[in-house]
Amino acid sequence: MAVINWFPGHMTKALRQMEKELKNVDLLLYCLDSRAPISCLNPKLTKLASNKKIIYILTKADMVDVKDLDKYKKQFLAENASFLALNSVQSGSGKKIFEIANQLLKEKLDAKNEKGIKYEPKAMVVGVPNVGKSTLINNLCGVSKTITGNRPGVTRGKQWVVTKEGLVLLDTPGTLWPSFDNEKTARNLAYIGSIKDEVLDLTELAYAFIKDIVPKYSQNLESRYGIKIEENDETLDILDKICEARNCYLKKQELDYDRCARMIIDDFRKNRLGKIVLD
Repeated sequence: MAVINWFPGHMTKALRQMEKELKNVDLLLYCLDSRAPISCLNPKLTKLASNKKIIYILTKADMVDVKDLDKYKKQFLAENASFLALNSVQSGSGKKIFEIANQLLKEKLDAKNEKGIKYEPKAMVVGVPNVGKSTLINNLCGVSKTITGNRPGVTRGKQWVVTKEGLVLLDTPGTLWPSFDNEKTARNLAYIGSIKDEVLDLTELAYAFIKDIVPKYSQNLESRYGIKIEENDETLDILDKICEARNCYLKKQELDYDRCARMIIDDFRKNRLGKIVLD
Protein backbone atom coordinates (compact mmCIF):
# COMPACT_ATOMS: atom_id res chain seq x y z
CA MET A 1 0.00 0.00 0.00
CA ALA A 2 1.06 3.62 -0.46
CA VAL A 3 3.23 5.28 2.17
CA ILE A 4 1.15 6.93 4.90
CA ASN A 5 2.36 10.36 5.89
CA TRP A 6 -0.11 12.81 7.37
CA PHE A 7 0.90 15.80 9.46
CA PRO A 8 -1.45 18.77 8.97
CA GLY A 9 -0.32 22.26 9.95
CA HIS A 10 -2.45 22.48 13.08
CA MET A 11 -0.46 19.62 14.62
CA THR A 12 2.76 21.61 14.37
CA LYS A 13 1.03 24.42 16.23
CA ALA A 14 -0.41 21.98 18.78
CA LEU A 15 3.02 20.47 19.53
CA ARG A 16 4.47 23.95 20.06
CA GLN A 17 1.64 24.86 22.43
CA MET A 18 2.11 21.62 24.35
CA GLU A 19 5.84 22.28 24.64
CA LYS A 20 5.09 25.68 26.19
CA GLU A 21 2.52 24.24 28.58
CA LEU A 22 4.77 21.41 29.78
CA LYS A 23 6.53 23.75 32.21
CA ASN A 24 3.16 24.51 33.83
CA VAL A 25 2.13 20.90 34.54
CA ASP A 26 3.27 18.35 37.11
CA LEU A 27 2.64 15.18 35.15
CA LEU A 28 1.33 13.71 31.92
CA LEU A 29 -1.59 11.36 31.45
CA TYR A 30 -0.35 9.62 28.32
CA CYS A 31 -3.27 7.88 26.59
CA LEU A 32 -2.57 4.84 24.41
CA ASP A 33 -5.19 2.83 22.52
CA SER A 34 -5.14 -0.72 23.95
CA ARG A 35 -5.46 -2.16 20.43
CA ALA A 36 -2.11 -0.64 19.36
CA PRO A 37 -0.39 0.87 22.43
CA ILE A 38 3.18 0.82 21.16
CA SER A 39 2.18 2.43 17.86
CA CYS A 40 0.51 5.23 19.86
CA LEU A 41 3.78 6.29 21.49
CA ASN A 42 4.69 9.59 19.84
CA PRO A 43 8.53 9.85 19.82
CA LYS A 44 8.33 13.63 19.41
CA LEU A 45 6.14 13.98 22.48
CA THR A 46 8.11 11.44 24.50
CA LYS A 47 11.26 13.47 23.89
CA LEU A 48 9.59 16.74 24.92
CA ALA A 49 8.29 15.18 28.15
CA SER A 50 11.44 13.28 29.09
CA ASN A 51 11.77 15.06 32.46
CA LYS A 52 8.09 14.81 33.46
CA LYS A 53 6.32 12.19 35.55
CA ILE A 54 4.05 10.12 33.32
CA ILE A 55 1.10 7.80 33.84
CA TYR A 56 0.58 5.60 30.78
CA ILE A 57 -3.13 4.91 30.38
CA LEU A 58 -4.32 2.16 28.05
CA THR A 59 -7.76 3.32 26.93
CA LYS A 60 -10.49 1.14 25.39
CA ALA A 61 -9.22 -1.80 27.43
CA ASP A 62 -12.56 -3.58 26.99
CA MET A 63 -11.69 -4.06 23.31
CA VAL A 64 -8.74 -6.39 23.93
CA ASP A 65 -8.03 -9.60 25.80
CA VAL A 66 -6.84 -9.49 29.41
CA LYS A 67 -3.72 -11.52 28.55
CA ASP A 68 -2.68 -8.80 26.09
CA LEU A 69 -3.13 -6.14 28.77
CA ASP A 70 -0.99 -8.22 31.14
CA LYS A 71 1.75 -8.36 28.52
CA TYR A 72 1.87 -4.58 28.21
CA LYS A 73 1.59 -4.13 31.95
CA LYS A 74 4.74 -6.21 32.42
CA GLN A 75 6.48 -4.25 29.70
CA PHE A 76 5.72 -0.85 31.23
CA LEU A 77 6.42 -1.96 34.78
CA ALA A 78 9.76 -3.39 33.64
CA GLU A 79 10.62 0.14 32.55
CA ASN A 80 9.55 1.44 35.98
CA ALA A 81 6.66 3.33 34.41
CA SER A 82 3.27 4.04 36.00
CA PHE A 83 0.57 2.17 34.10
CA LEU A 84 -3.20 1.74 34.12
CA ALA A 85 -5.58 0.01 31.70
CA LEU A 86 -9.23 1.05 31.72
CA ASN A 87 -12.47 1.50 29.83
CA SER A 88 -13.05 5.25 30.01
CA VAL A 89 -16.70 4.87 29.04
CA GLN A 90 -17.36 2.98 32.29
CA SER A 91 -18.32 5.42 35.03
CA GLY A 92 -15.72 5.83 37.76
CA SER A 93 -13.14 3.62 36.06
CA GLY A 94 -10.52 6.36 36.15
CA LYS A 95 -10.46 6.91 39.93
CA LYS A 96 -7.26 4.90 40.27
CA ILE A 97 -5.52 7.66 38.30
CA PHE A 98 -5.92 10.07 41.22
CA GLU A 99 -4.24 7.58 43.56
CA ILE A 100 -1.29 7.07 41.22
CA ALA A 101 -0.96 10.83 40.63
CA ASN A 102 -0.88 11.52 44.38
CA GLN A 103 1.80 8.86 44.83
CA LEU A 104 3.95 10.30 42.05
CA LEU A 105 3.59 13.86 43.36
CA LYS A 106 3.68 13.04 47.09
CA GLU A 107 7.00 14.77 47.74
CA LYS A 108 5.89 18.00 46.06
CA LEU A 109 2.43 17.97 47.65
CA ASP A 110 3.86 17.32 51.12
CA ALA A 111 6.30 20.21 50.70
CA LYS A 112 3.45 22.54 49.72
CA ASN A 113 1.32 21.38 52.66
CA GLU A 114 4.16 22.01 55.12
CA LYS A 115 4.24 25.61 53.90
CA GLY A 116 0.47 25.89 54.26
CA ILE A 117 -0.05 26.14 50.53
CA LYS A 118 -3.16 24.57 49.04
CA TYR A 119 -1.76 23.29 45.79
CA GLU A 120 -3.79 21.87 42.91
CA PRO A 121 -1.54 19.67 40.76
CA LYS A 122 -1.87 19.98 37.00
CA ALA A 123 -1.82 17.16 34.46
CA MET A 124 -1.64 17.34 30.69
CA VAL A 125 -3.67 14.69 28.86
CA VAL A 126 -1.88 13.69 25.66
CA GLY A 127 -2.10 11.09 22.92
CA VAL A 128 -2.64 10.51 19.22
CA PRO A 129 -5.96 11.54 17.62
CA ASN A 130 -9.05 9.51 18.53
CA VAL A 131 -7.33 7.71 21.42
CA GLY A 132 -9.98 8.75 23.96
CA LYS A 133 -8.41 11.70 25.80
CA SER A 134 -11.58 13.76 26.08
CA THR A 135 -13.61 10.70 27.11
CA LEU A 136 -11.09 10.04 29.87
CA ILE A 137 -11.33 13.63 31.11
CA ASN A 138 -15.12 13.45 31.20
CA ASN A 139 -14.79 10.22 33.18
CA LEU A 140 -12.43 11.83 35.71
CA CYS A 141 -14.72 14.83 36.09
CA GLY A 142 -17.86 12.74 36.43
CA VAL A 143 -19.65 15.01 33.94
CA SER A 144 -19.19 16.01 30.31
CA LYS A 145 -16.58 18.77 30.32
CA THR A 146 -15.02 18.39 26.89
CA ILE A 147 -16.10 17.78 23.32
CA THR A 148 -15.73 14.15 22.25
CA GLY A 149 -16.10 12.38 18.93
CA ASN A 150 -15.30 9.05 17.31
CA ARG A 151 -12.99 10.61 14.72
CA PRO A 152 -9.60 12.31 14.80
CA GLY A 153 -9.27 16.05 15.18
CA VAL A 154 -12.27 16.84 17.40
CA THR A 155 -10.21 18.61 20.08
CA ARG A 156 -8.42 21.51 18.37
CA GLY A 157 -7.46 23.89 21.18
CA LYS A 158 -6.39 23.56 24.80
CA GLN A 159 -9.09 23.10 27.45
CA TRP A 160 -8.44 23.33 31.22
CA VAL A 161 -10.89 21.48 33.48
CA VAL A 162 -10.93 20.87 37.24
CA THR A 163 -11.85 17.55 38.88
CA LYS A 164 -13.54 17.19 42.28
CA GLU A 165 -10.34 15.57 43.56
CA GLY A 166 -8.44 18.79 42.86
CA LEU A 167 -6.41 17.55 39.91
CA VAL A 168 -6.49 20.16 37.12
CA LEU A 169 -6.49 18.62 33.65
CA LEU A 170 -5.38 20.10 30.35
CA ASP A 171 -7.00 18.47 27.33
CA THR A 172 -4.86 18.78 24.21
CA PRO A 173 -5.41 18.10 20.50
CA GLY A 174 -4.39 14.67 19.30
CA THR A 175 -0.96 14.83 17.73
CA LEU A 176 0.97 12.61 15.37
CA TRP A 177 4.58 13.13 14.35
CA PRO A 178 5.99 14.60 11.11
CA SER A 179 6.96 11.26 9.54
CA PHE A 180 6.63 7.56 10.25
CA ASP A 181 9.86 5.58 10.29
CA ASN A 182 7.92 2.36 10.62
CA GLU A 183 5.16 1.68 8.09
CA LYS A 184 3.49 -0.85 10.40
CA THR A 185 3.10 1.92 12.99
CA ALA A 186 1.47 4.11 10.35
CA ARG A 187 -0.89 1.31 9.31
CA ASN A 188 -1.87 0.55 12.90
CA LEU A 189 -2.71 4.20 13.54
CA ALA A 190 -4.78 4.25 10.35
CA TYR A 191 -6.63 1.06 11.39
CA ILE A 192 -7.68 2.48 14.77
CA GLY A 193 -8.81 5.78 13.22
CA SER A 194 -6.02 8.11 14.33
CA ILE A 195 -5.44 9.24 10.74
CA LYS A 196 -8.31 10.78 8.83
CA ASP A 197 -9.92 8.39 6.36
CA GLU A 198 -10.11 11.24 3.84
CA VAL A 199 -6.36 11.04 3.23
CA LEU A 200 -6.29 7.23 2.99
CA ASP A 201 -7.16 4.70 0.33
CA LEU A 202 -9.52 2.56 2.41
CA THR A 203 -9.46 -0.32 -0.06
CA GLU A 204 -5.68 -0.54 0.21
CA LEU A 205 -5.99 -0.13 3.97
CA ALA A 206 -8.46 -3.02 4.32
CA TYR A 207 -6.23 -5.21 2.13
CA ALA A 208 -3.23 -4.43 4.37
CA PHE A 209 -5.37 -4.98 7.49
CA ILE A 210 -6.37 -8.47 6.36
CA LYS A 211 -2.78 -9.31 5.52
CA ASP A 212 -1.59 -8.08 8.93
CA ILE A 213 -4.13 -9.89 11.10
CA VAL A 214 -4.63 -13.22 9.30
CA PRO A 215 -1.54 -14.92 10.81
CA LYS A 216 -2.96 -14.48 14.31
CA TYR A 217 -6.65 -13.64 13.94
CA SER A 218 -7.96 -15.55 10.91
CA GLN A 219 -10.71 -17.06 13.07
CA ASN A 220 -12.01 -13.57 13.84
CA LEU A 221 -12.62 -12.97 10.13
CA GLU A 222 -14.11 -16.44 9.65
CA SER A 223 -16.51 -15.97 12.56
CA ARG A 224 -17.63 -12.47 11.57
CA TYR A 225 -18.14 -13.10 7.86
CA GLY A 226 -18.98 -16.80 7.74
CA ILE A 227 -16.06 -17.71 5.49
CA LYS A 228 -13.37 -20.38 5.53
CA ILE A 229 -9.76 -19.24 5.12
CA GLU A 230 -7.60 -21.93 3.54
CA GLU A 231 -3.88 -22.24 4.19
CA ASN A 232 -2.98 -21.30 0.61
CA ASP A 233 -5.37 -18.33 0.37
CA GLU A 234 -3.77 -15.07 -0.70
CA THR A 235 -4.97 -11.78 0.81
CA LEU A 236 -7.02 -11.02 -2.30
CA ASP A 237 -8.68 -14.45 -2.07
CA ILE A 238 -9.80 -13.63 1.48
CA LEU A 239 -11.07 -10.19 0.45
CA ASP A 240 -13.01 -11.84 -2.41
CA LYS A 241 -14.60 -14.29 0.02
CA ILE A 242 -15.68 -11.49 2.34
CA CYS A 243 -17.13 -9.52 -0.60
CA GLU A 244 -19.11 -12.54 -1.73
CA ALA A 245 -20.28 -13.45 1.76
CA ARG A 246 -21.56 -9.91 2.38
CA ASN A 247 -22.99 -9.49 -1.13
CA CYS A 248 -20.71 -6.60 -1.99
CA TYR A 249 -21.28 -6.41 -5.74
CA LEU A 250 -21.43 -3.72 -8.39
CA LYS A 251 -24.14 -3.69 -11.06
CA LYS A 252 -22.39 -6.12 -13.37
CA GLN A 253 -21.76 -8.67 -10.61
CA GLU A 254 -18.25 -7.35 -10.18
CA LEU A 255 -17.00 -7.34 -6.60
CA ASP A 256 -17.35 -3.98 -4.85
CA TYR A 257 -14.02 -3.81 -3.04
CA ASP A 258 -14.52 -0.23 -1.89
CA ARG A 259 -17.77 -0.96 -0.04
CA CYS A 260 -16.35 -4.15 1.41
CA ALA A 261 -13.22 -2.33 2.59
CA ARG A 262 -15.21 0.34 4.42
CA MET A 263 -17.24 -2.40 6.11
CA ILE A 264 -14.14 -4.30 7.28
CA ILE A 265 -12.43 -1.23 8.74
CA ASP A 266 -15.67 -0.12 10.41
CA ASP A 267 -16.19 -3.60 11.86
CA PHE A 268 -12.73 -3.55 13.39
CA ARG A 269 -13.07 -0.06 14.87
CA LYS A 270 -16.44 -0.94 16.41
CA ASN A 271 -15.11 -4.19 17.87
CA ARG A 272 -17.32 -6.41 15.71
CA LEU A 273 -14.30 -8.51 14.71
CA GLY A 274 -13.58 -9.46 18.28
CA LYS A 275 -10.61 -8.59 20.44
CA ILE A 276 -7.60 -7.80 18.27
CA VAL A 277 -4.24 -6.27 19.24
CA LEU A 278 -2.10 -4.86 16.44
CA ASP A 279 1.31 -4.56 18.06
